[in-house]
Amino acid sequence: MREITYAEAIREALRQEMQRDPRVFLMGEDIGVYGGAFGVTLGLLEEFGSERVRDTPISEGVIAGAAAGAALAGMRPVAEIMFMDFTTLAMEQIVNQAAKTRFMFGGKAQVPMVLRTPAGSGTGAAAQHSQSLEAWFVHAPGLKVVMPSTPYDAKGLLISSIRDNNPVIFVEHKLLYRTTGPVPEEPYTIPLGVADVKREGVDITIIATSIMVTRALAAAETLAKEGIEVEVVDPRTLKPYDDETVNRSVKKTGRVLIVHEAYKTNGFGAEIAARITEGETFFHLVAPVKRLAGLDIPIPYNRTLERHAVPQEEDIVRAARELMAYK
Repeated sequence: MREITYAEAIREALRQEMQRDPRVFLMGEDIGVYGGAFGVTLGLLEEFGSERVRDTPISEGVIAGAAAGAALAGMRPVAEIMFMDFTTLAMEQIVNQAAKTRFMFGGKAQVPMVLRTPAGSGTGAAAQHSQSLEAWFVHAPGLKVVMPSTPYDAKGLLISSIRDNNPVIFVEHKLLYRTTGPVPEEPYTIPLGVADVKREGVDITIIATSIMVTRALAAAETLAKEGIEVEVVDPRTLKPYDDETVNRSVKKTGRVLIVHEAYKTNGFGAEIAARITEGETFFHLVAPVKRLAGLDIPIPYNRTLERHAVPQEEDIVRAARELMAYK
């Protein structure tokens, strides 16, 4: 199977869905002529024209609101917010309008929109362009939240998101755009709410999201040399969330390390930990559930400090060793 980048996989999903369904269109800042801040939409303006690939003014609230309105009118918009930090400017339209409309009209109205947004640190973009705010959206009823970690997942999950009749927040990590992996050329879907076991193991379950899946897999290779076999589970969608796959892994290993980039306090890791400990899986644990997450600070501009602010491969290795001390 050919290998393409994460960005190319997303672009291919957009192209194929636009070819399949004339109701699908794109909108966002610099997505047309410029091709997107990270080059994801390059070439789509030339292929589909300005009616379906729309550059917008710098107004995130307008982008999200227009997308919600278009979805209500029967279209299937894919809107892009250039950095996830800027979704704060569109919270009214996302959380108070798009997320609630279906409920408020008793299911008679649907909002089939996707809001794509790059997140995460590692590019030296400092405090206002580097956040991971997925937990804010998981907290809001009515939204689905997707965080793919591989090119294969990115394409299949985005196609599923575009075909879904609910508003979906699709979170793409900036450092993943240039990573490569096998991706089928034909369109395919990955169901929302189905986790993936990226690596089988018997000693520790590491539940990781987005870029942390890559780092967890690298840490697992290091730990394997010490005789520690790690199972890496990628939820892929935070909402809906796949308890069944996670619990099956926890029952097998008895030790759980949760790794995400977002701030630890009230981060999604707390939700995962609670789901594990308040259910029957609690009685299979041989160690406390451990969370490894970003520090509760704005992301620094300084590259050394930026790296220190979020979990790295060596941090995951160290945390896993600590868990193995429990017998």
